[in-house]
Amino acid sequence: MRFPLHVTTDMMRWQIKNKVRGNKRFPVVLMLEPLYTCNLACLGCTPERHTGDIRNRLSLEQCIQALDESGAPVLSICGGEPTIYPELVPLVEAAASRKRHIYLCTNGILLDRFFEKAKPNPRLSINVHLDGMRETHDRVCDRQGVFDKAIEMVKQGLALGHHVMANTTIFRETSVEEVEELCDLLTGLGVDGMLVSPGYHYESVDRDIFLTRSEIHTKFRRVLEISKKHKLTSTPMFLEFAAGLREYRCSPWSTVTYTPKGWKGPCYLIGKTWSQTFEEFWDGTDWAYWESRQDPMCRNCAMHSGFEASVVMELPKHPGDIVRMIAWNLAA
Repeated sequence: MRFPLHVTTDMMRWQIKNKVRGNKRFPVVLMLEPLYTCNLACLGCTPERHTGDIRNRLSLEQCIQALDESGAPVLSICGGEPTIYPELVPLVEAAASRKRHIYLCTNGILLDRFFEKAKPNPRLSINVHLDGMRETHDRVCDRQGVFDKAIEMVKQGLALGHHVMANTTIFRETSVEEVEELCDLLTGLGVDGMLVSPGYHYESVDRDIFLTRSEIHTKFRRVLEISKKHKLTSTPMFLEFAAGLREYRCSPWSTVTYTPKGWKGPCYLIGKTWSQTFEEFWDGTDWAYWESRQDPMCRNCAMHSGFEASVVMELPKHPGDIVRMIAWNLAA
């Protein structure tokens, strides 16, 4: 299967539970940023995510409370660089004990320290950031040697028995041929999945490296072809959406974000509001407005965090897509 069986069954149970309760909107993924400190300053990253003081971080108790309040079956630990977070291992253990599936999103530089403390867990996937082959990735990360270290950590994680994935963001200058070369390399290493997504143009990033909607469509028509040969974790319907072959409303409520500043609204990418309680965030966000994608900041967005849930929500209307989804999940 493309994902561990418990991920599929947990997601199905969560969706059924919310349908029974009559909930039209509900969190699916909690993006948890326990700190803003990072050991890199990547070109496509918003400064808020890599300029924080290590002392300005969430406590372990705050992280667990956010996990319980959101109810989301999936926890994505990001940041900042989460391997810097002192309470990372207890956080992973607490989330696993609550039967959450955890994605640890990391640049890989300090993963060997994490490997020394954390045993493989079927509920943990380690998601290593790789935005191209050596020259490209090191340029995006603004530091030489990052690619080689990340590949070394992918190999080490797999050898130790961890579930290891890779995450690639496509920018304007990204060569899709290079993305395919990277997929060939990672497939040869035996990774458990690869996520490929178009970059989002953060307001605070003053660089012309992000894709327009038409550029996203062009590049992702090639990514669609790559997905036929490699174990990409994006659904076929999302890739078709990114390629401009189908249309979806956004589901910003599906991926909620908790940070040292509070609950970020309306979504992981756009910080219009910061709320100290989940109720304030959830009840105070104009979900219908942000679903419509009419805001200028949503114009060129095709991030998986906003649209994969839309794919799932639309499945009952398209029985053929249900069959495709089942076949896709079983094929890998």
